[in-house]
This record gives sequence, C-alpha cells and structure tokens, in this order.
Amino acid sequence: MNQNKKSKKVSLSSIRHAFKTIVWPRRKLLGLGLVLIFINRAAGLVLPGASKYLIDDVIKNADMQMLKWLLIIVGVALLVQSTTSFSLTRLLSVEAQHLISQLRSQMQKHIIHLPIGYFDNTKAGVLVSRIMTDVEGVRNLVGTGLVQLIGGILTAIASFFLLIRISPLMTLYTLVPLIIFGLISLKAFGYIRPIFRKRGEINADVTGRLTESLSGIRVIKGFNAETHEISVFAGGVDRIFQNVKKSLTTTSLVTSLATLLMGAASLMIMGLGGSMIIDGKMTIGDFFAFTLYLGFLVAPILQMSNIGSQITEAFAGLDRMDEILSMAQEDDNPERTISIEKLKGDVSFQNVTFSYDGKENVLKQISFEAPAGTVTALVGSSGSGKTTIAGLAASFMAPNAGKVLVDGQDLSKLRLESYRSQLGVVLQDDFLFEGTIRENIQFGNLQASEAQLLQAVEAAHVKEFADRFEDGLDTLIGERGVKLSGGQRQRVAIARALLADPKVLILDEATSNLDTESELFIQQSLDQLLKGRTTFVIAHRLSTIRRADQILVIENGEIVERGTHDELIQKQGRYHQLYTYQARI
Repeated sequence: MNQNKKSKKVSLSSIRHAFKTIVWPRRKLLGLGLVLIFINRAAGLVLPGASKYLIDDVIKNADMQMLKWLLIIVGVALLVQSTTSFSLTRLLSVEAQHLISQLRSQMQKHIIHLPIGYFDNTKAGVLVSRIMTDVEGVRNLVGTGLVQLIGGILTAIASFFLLIRISPLMTLYTLVPLIIFGLISLKAFGYIRPIFRKRGEINADVTGRLTESLSGIRVIKGFNAETHEISVFAGGVDRIFQNVKKSLTTTSLVTSLATLLMGAASLMIMGLGGSMIIDGKMTIGDFFAFTLYLGFLVAPILQMSNIGSQITEAFAGLDRMDEILSMAQEDDNPERTISIEKLKGDVSFQNVTFSYDGKENVLKQISFEAPAGTVTALVGSSGSGKTTIAGLAASFMAPNAGKVLVDGQDLSKLRLESYRSQLGVVLQDDFLFEGTIRENIQFGNLQASEAQLLQAVEAAHVKEFADRFEDGLDTLIGERGVKLSGGQRQRVAIARALLADPKVLILDEATSNLDTESELFIQQSLDQLLKGRTTFVIAHRLSTIRRADQILVIENGEIVERGTHDELIQKQGRYHQLYTYQARI
C-alpha cells in the first residue's frame, strides 16, 4: 500500500517537473508546433472531403471545371501538408536533441556536487547510465511525440464531427470498439511504465559492471577470468532482453487488439453502409468520404499505442532523473554560510566520532591540534582510521559527533567552495585523467603560469622521468595514467597538488608507490614542499614521516600515542613496535 503511494507521488512529481522545467519554458515553440500540426491535419482532411464531390458531382455530372478546381485544392493541401510536416520535424526534433544535451549537463552538474558517500555506494558506470541514458526518452515531451499525440487527438475530434455529419448511426457503431480500445490502452500503459523504470535500473547495472570490467582488464586477464566476466555480462544482457520482451509483448498485444477492434468496426460499417446505399439513405460519395474520415479517426488512435509508449518511457526516465535531482548536494546545507577568503591553516579536531554505517564507530573521541604550517603524521595499522581522519580534514565527510575546526570555524559551517579552493590532496588512489602529463598537473591550478608549472614539476621530480619521453610533459599517459609506473603517477599527483598551492595539504599514502630513489627525492624536498602549509601525512613507510612536527598513532579509531619521532621511539610503545618491525624488513 505504502509502496503504491510512493510510486504515485514520484509520478506526480515527475509530471510537475516536466511541465515546469521542460514544457512551460518551451511553450512558444510547442505552441508553434501545435499550430503546424493543426494546419497539417486540417490539410490532410481535404482529400476525403474532395473525394465525396469527385464521386457525387464531378463524375456524375462530367464537370471538368470542378475537377480542375478539386485537383488544385487537393494539390495545395498536399503541399501544405508536406511543408508543415517537414517544418514540424525539423523544429521540434532539433529542440528535443538540444533538450537532451541540457538535461545531461544538468544531471552531471547535480551528480558531481553530491556527497562523497553517494559515490562510495554507487558504481561509476551506473552514474554514466543515469546521465547519458535516462534523459533519452524525455525528448518525446518536446519532440514530435507529444505534439503528434495532441495533433492525433485534434484530428480524431475533427474527424468524429465530420463522421456525425455524414451518418450519426454509423458513427455510433464505430465508437463502441474505440472506447474498448481506449480503456485497454490506459490499463496497458499503466502496466508498461514500471517496466520502463526497471529497464533503466537494469541498463545502469549492466553498464556499471561493463565499465568496471573494462577498467580492470589487467586483473581479469591476470586471473584468467575472461569466461566469468563474459558470463556475468551475458546474464545482464539477458535481463535487459527479458525486460524488453515483456514491454514488446504488451505493446504488440495492444496493437493487435486495435487491429481486431478496428476490423470489427469496418465490418459493421461495410454492412450498415452498404444497406443504407441500397436503401437510398446514403450516396456512394458519402460512404467513400465516411470510410476515409474513419481512417483519420482510427489512425491517430492506433498511433497512440506507439506514441503512448514513448511518453510512458519519457516519464519513466523523468522518475529516475527526479530521484537524482531531489538528492541534497554537499553545499545545500543551510548552515554552510561562512566563507574564508584567505585560510591561515589552523586545524583542530575536538572529540570527533565518526561512523560510515551509523552503527560501528570508525573514530572514537579523536582530539588533536594541527597548527598552521605544521606537519601532522598519522600512522597505524590498516583500517585503524587514518584515512578517515584525512577525509574529515578534507571535508569529504562530516563527524557524527564532535567538531573539526579550521581557523576557529566549524568546518561543517564553511562553504565548501571557499574551503576546498585552498585545499590540496594526494590520495591513496592517485587518479590521473586521460591526457598529457602537463594537463594532469595543470588540473590543480588551471590559471597557473608556465614558470609555476615547471617549479611544481621540478619540486615533485616529475622532470626526472618526463625528460626521458620524446614529448616530455606533453606525453599522452593513457586512461588513468596507465602508461606511467606507480611511482611516476604518484609524482604527477604530488606536482598537481603543489601547483594548487594549498594552505591545507593532505598526503594519503603519497609515497607508497615510490621506489627507493624516488622516495629519496621526495624526502629531500619535503621541507621546501610543505613549508607554510598545514599538512596531514599518512604513510605505512614510517621513514617518510620522521621529521613531522607531531605523529599520531591511531589504533581502532583512537589516538594511542602522540609525539615526535624521537619521543615515541623513547617510549618504546606501539610506534616503536611498528618502526622496528619495518626496520627488520
């Protein structure tokens, strides 16, 4: 019961959203389209009307003058019909494609501003499908689909009155099967809509898995898992097929039923009309015109099965779009009102508790100070909470309890754009975009000068390996930087963060992929690189953080030790254990 109510609510929301943001802003264009479709359908009614006069007057009276005028009128009507048809398709189809591009941009803009937690729980391929595929069907609200639906209704109404004018009795006989068809069609489209919604979900899942498998092709081949992936994808494709088969079966059933009912109506009209002609109650011209007008009444109704499916698909896509667009964005929090133009960099954690699932706390009552310009190192075993602390400092998440303060301001109340414009991150997953080395470094600061770029390249020792390539910094590195080694990718990511010149810098496993020589390069320039920045360094290699201003040892979400390297070594506690264990290795 509740589920049905929820579904209905989503549908009404989609209709309101469609009218407010899609139909109403294009009311002039759609109005012009309706005028064109009205002219088009009116011109189409000329031929049936002319046929009556052709049979009853021209042929009967051998009137050549009237024949000439009939041919001229019908010819002009055909010219008007073809011109308006072209104009209608050209006008609305182009606008429909423009609408699709706008909706895709709107979806991408909204999704990219959603919280990090949403991306953690949603496949990238699913999001690609939501952006690229869900909006496709919406074109029918602006394209020829909606206008043809309205035009078909107008044509059917006009034909209906013309049919009554010729023979009310015969018209009455045609209404019975049409009403039956209309009721069945409404029921069928109500059944199809959830199928279209489900198809969008299945498409997203299959696209998501396909994207993952193509990105992880080295893992698949490395474990000889091609057969498994082929089987998984084939299963997903079959799910899409079963869904399409279900909708096609319903649509074809409606179409077949329409053919049967219309055939029955034609049989009744043939019998009734034939008897009326024999009795002298109807002329042959009237009967011929009635039959043609009936075609104009029936054709739009038959088309409605196809157009109705398109409109149904459009609203199913709108339902899925509305699910995304109704999600609160990161900066939608009304409490985020504070902007900091120039960050000093004092960071303070005050009794911070955090949980990803709302059940098990990953961090428990964490408190520490990270004064501006200092380096705070976070060490501990995997899963202890180091990366979570870094994520909170980067404002990727918000504490469940306690506060993270930046320059004395609650981070949860700062405008994210204001804070992140002065933040730099080098994450454990050193993500690089397809393009050149230069483009990936410039991503940190698109307005940076060439001198600033080269300074960052030098400081992160990117130049050391870039010079080996024929194109230097303009070398294409492939998707996710696949043509570079792990250490090289890491140094490009560090250079990108340096070029951003942030006040708060987070290095999450920033030296984990560096070979001994590269790590030495980075270590030699750490003092220069981190000067004037509040830096959080996370590393399993404890040798990279020996000169940190403070080291926090995290275990099970709590700070068990804190101090400098020398102080913690003298304590011979957990840090001493970790350090001496690595020294043996």
